[in-house]
Amino acid sequence: MSTGTPRTILDGFYFGEGPRWHEASLWFSDVHGHTVRRATLDGQWELVAEVSHDEPSGLGWLPDGRLLVVAMDTQQLLRREHDGTLETHADLSPLARGSINDMIVAVDGTAYVGDMGMRIWEEGSERVPGQTIRVTPDGAVSCAADDLASPNGYILSEDGRTLIVAESAGGCLTAFTVDDAGLLTERRTFAELRPEKDGVVFAPPDGICLDAEGAVWVADPMGARVFRVLEGGEVTDTIRYDDVIPVACVLGGDDRRTLLMCVAADWHREAARRAPTARIDACEVDVPGAGRP
Repeated sequence: MSTGTPRTILDGFYFGEGPRWHEASLWFSDVHGHTVRRATLDGQWELVAEVSHDEPSGLGWLPDGRLLVVAMDTQQLLRREHDGTLETHADLSPLARGSINDMIVAVDGTAYVGDMGMRIWEEGSERVPGQTIRVTPDGAVSCAADDLASPNGYILSEDGRTLIVAESAGGCLTAFTVDDAGLLTERRTFAELRPEKDGVVFAPPDGICLDAEGAVWVADPMGARVFRVLEGGEVTDTIRYDDVIPVACVLGGDDRRTLLMCVAADWHREAARRAPTARIDACEVDVPGAGRP
């Protein structure tokens, strides 16, 4: 498989997360900029939502087109109405143990939200087991999967029957079967991830996306790479960085063969706010995207 040379298509923001390809555009959260943006591949962008009271992360859509946005610190799932106003779709705070972060939304509007099990912006925050929180289209909240090691990126397969979660603190991708009721069953390891760089002892997956051959593209901030891994753990392709850390990726473009990557010089809130170093890089790949995101 061949991979093109990355090029920057958008820069000048603080920290990109939760990239999604939707309605012929790239949507993403500028976490430390407190905004959600929509961009084209030629670098044009527009403001979709401002989350002034919190830091937005995971994105998804209800069947009627309304946008869902994860509000990390307040542990809320927000809903953007058609008139642009933000409402609370679900309050996850009674159940969540730490910051909520990434999310995937199924075709019926069921959201699966990652509870990291720690407050990720707080130095020394106690880490407890994380979980995947299920939010039904009407806003009902329940635990879908427990004992996850900092669940981060999420994928749903094309048929909606397989959910894959990146366990950042576990160094692995974990798969579940999604049953007819939208519950997660048959937990299993999709891939154990191994570091590539000398001196790097751990490979924590962050944002992930799926391609049409069932492989997963993984953003690895500690290893400063984005790589493609098959079920079982074989790595087929790697994009390496020196000056920035990649934190999330999605396959987009008209044919979904453009790998779009959120990268930044630093992910910490204070450092990121000092300078807008975040950017979106893009490169062409052979195998198109599949499923969600």
